[in-house]
Amino acid sequence: MALAIPIPRRPVMPALTGLRAFTATNIVFFHFWNPAWFGPLAPMMDNGYVGVNFFFLLSGFILAYNYSDRSDAGQFDRKQFWQTRFSRLYPVYLLGLLISIPILELEWKYRTHAQFFQGVGLTAIMQQGWSPRLCTFWNTPAWTLSCETVFYLLFPMLVAIKWPQKTRKLLMILAGCWLASLVVPLVYMWVRPDGLGPITRMSNSYWLRAVKMTPLPHLPTFTAGIVLSKLNDRMQLANRTRYWLAIVGLGTVCTVLMQGQKMPFLLMHDGLITPLFAITILGLTGHHPITRVLRFPLFVAVGEASYCLYILHFNLWRWIHESGILVRLHIARFDPWISYFMLEVAALLAYRFLERPTRNWLHQVLPALKHAREQFPAARVAGPQAIAAEQASEG
Repeated sequence: MALAIPIPRRPVMPALTGLRAFTATNIVFFHFWNPAWFGPLAPMMDNGYVGVNFFFLLSGFILAYNYSDRSDAGQFDRKQFWQTRFSRLYPVYLLGLLISIPILELEWKYRTHAQFFQGVGLTAIMQQGWSPRLCTFWNTPAWTLSCETVFYLLFPMLVAIKWPQKTRKLLMILAGCWLASLVVPLVYMWVRPDGLGPITRMSNSYWLRAVKMTPLPHLPTFTAGIVLSKLNDRMQLANRTRYWLAIVGLGTVCTVLMQGQKMPFLLMHDGLITPLFAITILGLTGHHPITRVLRFPLFVAVGEASYCLYILHFNLWRWIHESGILVRLHIARFDPWISYFMLEVAALLAYRFLERPTRNWLHQVLPALKHAREQFPAARVAGPQAIAAEQASEG
């Protein structure tokens, strides 16, 4: 029997990691900012919410980039993939819940008891995003983890699809994914089930939250990332071409963010500028002056910790300002910049001392548990009663 040839790991793309640092930081700015703090750049921060859509697209792209070859060679292990995703997401997610425990007092105060216990249960298993009423329960930005768990569950099937080889067909599928991501918000804007007037970032209602935060409306964007990875492999663009794509992509994204108040909010939230993000990603997979800037070690370090920054920042910011620590340390005059700095440092520390060590540890422990289950008879892992029954039958 022939041994399977191991699939080599593909080269990392540090420029995309560096871009994650800026995107995650801008999401922090979006949640906690004042126009006076940023002057003429204030509109860019006010539209930082689109960074979530970028991360959904990038997630599909990176996963397909790393796993497509293994899937094509029949060496893709679904269980191992899901274990890897769990070991990366859950330790930091759990830390985010632990530092957010004081928020539970407010949740208990303003929700029914049934909603509270349902919220605790759903949030503990990263499924609160399925409930429009509870999607921001306990840790507001963590609703995106409900989307990611759906994406990861479906990824083995999506990556195994025999995608077309022709560039034109891939472009058509990519365009189809983009249009599909706009269907639900367009239907909402036409039907207006909540009876709202003009929809802004401050609008809040049941069906609007369903469109913004439940997983299925965002699945086309994740799928577009997978298709984009296939397209990237197929096109084999020259570095000079990628350089110009990066200029066009980054330039148009920044321009749109600066003019975001003129754009339909709900469409922007659910993927209107996904094509611009796609152009940017294609541009940053090459080697040119822009990628050299984004590969700067500090940018890459913060980019690697971007998940920690995203999942911890919301309630950590609340703690920084409600605890009075800035006043006690006599650094309140440097706020908000000192608070932003503290969030970045906290994310770097969480990545260094929690996310990376626990991920490596779980990578060792989970396969070992699986191996142990395979080595021992089912009765001996079932518990004392099963073992006693087996011994009785032997005697």
